[in-house]
Amino acid sequence: MAVIERYCMTDLRDEVRDLVARGLLERQHCIYELKKFFSGRQWLQVEHLLDDQDYLLRGHIIDLVGKESWEND
Repeated sequence: MAVIERYCMTDLRDEVRDLVARGLLERQHCIYELKKFFSGRQWLQVEHLLDDQDYLLRGHIIDLVGKESWEND
């Protein structure tokens, strides 16, 4: 389960990138899939944060985390 105490977009994006890196989420999944990693109360806070930033829950995870780059390329 995600452990974000204070919700800001930077922390949420970092958490989502970690979930993708660990293989728990795919970049093509809907943002709504994040719900299973948060308690009900936490999810309400995350949902409000996403709504405030104009993210749709049906949007894709890649929309949330943005472009990724690797130093080894």
